[in-house]
Amino acid sequence: LDYSSDIKAVVSTQSTGEIKERPETGCYISGLFLEGARWSNENHALTESRPKELFTDMPVIRLIPIPDRVAPTTGMYICPVYKTLTRAGTLSTTGHSTNFVMPLELPSDKPQEHWIKRAVALICALDY
Repeated sequence: LDYSSDIKAVVSTQSTGEIKERPETGCYISGLFLEGARWSNENHALTESRPKELFTDMPVIRLIPIPDRVAPTTGMYICPVYKTLTRAGTLSTTGHSTNFVMPLELPSDKPQEHWIKRAVALICALDY
């Protein structure tokens, strides 16, 4: 399974309280924190963090499995998802850190390099 191309991430406009039924395919995830950027509901894309804002709540994301999907080459940031703020972990047999969960494609009007320089990532649990 190639996570970057076989799973499409769709950021929902609904809150967790508004979602009453499970999706026909895929699943919803919530409770993630965005570090180094924030989500713009108006633009439905990543945008710059506000001053002194280290982490922001990420809206609900729907993960949709699509076999043999061709990933978009522009308009997306391949955002890493980590379990904790400590991005380092033990190197596993897959070549990834044990703290790494998966990459998610998030819409962006800026190139991939812009968000990489800001170390933008999704975090499952904050340390404090």
